[in-house]
Amino acid sequence: MSGTVLVGTASWTDKSLIASKRFYPKGTTSAEARLRYYASRFPIVEVDSSYYAMPSSANAQLWAERTPAKFIFNIKAFRAMTRHQTPHMALPADLKSLVAPGTRGNVYAKDMPPELVDELWRRYAVAIRPLREAGKLGVVHFQFPPWFTATRDSYAYLDEVRERMGEHLVAVEFRHKSWFTEANTEALLAFLTERHLVNVVVDEPQGAANSIPSVWAATHPALALVRLHGRNDATWNIKDATAASDRFNYDYTEAELTDLSSPILRLSQEAAATHVIFNNNFEDQGPRNATSLRRILGDASPATW
Repeated sequence: MSGTVLVGTASWTDKSLIASKRFYPKGTTSAEARLRYYASRFPIVEVDSSYYAMPSSANAQLWAERTPAKFIFNIKAFRAMTRHQTPHMALPADLKSLVAPGTRGNVYAKDMPPELVDELWRRYAVAIRPLREAGKLGVVHFQFPPWFTATRDSYAYLDEVRERMGEHLVAVEFRHKSWFTEANTEALLAFLTERHLVNVVVDEPQGAANSIPSVWAATHPALALVRLHGRNDATWNIKDATAASDRFNYDYTEAELTDLSSPILRLSQEAAATHVIFNNNFEDQGPRNATSLRRILGDASPATW
């Protein structure tokens, strides 16, 4: 018996989506109206803003109040928690003084004392609590940078993430090919399964050092997660991009979505729920493709819907 399949997009407020005027009805201009409309069309969304800045419990409470009872939010971990470089200005104002003196550009793990790190994790958990208490928090998504390679130190950090996140459902997405080599894949999947971490299955351009293959395996009985980044080789590593939508500019064809539906349905047999998130967020590509995939999956497995 297949588990539930939920299809949605990464963000509902991308600038190019709003500017395209092809998704939101005329007059849908407030934050509340946009979220309510999005939630009337899809059962799930990924919150990306929490990667760029610490989320707030006030916003999380509003998101919970403005969406249907069974609506789900997957939320990205703050970039300082994923070992990305973090702009000094992105840190909470009252914590900036804890950073190494003289740091004004990007802040790295080496620049952050333990008390700052601990406080960021604590505040993040408090901020997302309203979603969890409302039963609307899906998974906390950790997207790691290309320099987070398959080393002993990285595995140790995954253990730290698991410990710090407690009972939260946690998904991990890698951006370096070393994780899924022929020699490493089986051991990595076993590690994720043992630690109750969700393997993020990706569809993305191949061949670059910061690309990983599509590994259609569930490592947690509760959830499988698929993120569709598009297949635009020309923009995957584009320089000087001004927005994420510049990188993920790709419109899946009907044939491509039909091809993807088969492994998605097979994956859904391995977990209670499968989340499929379109991260091709240029203009209305994501919502259009998500709508098409929902139709294709519904045709293939009516019981899923």
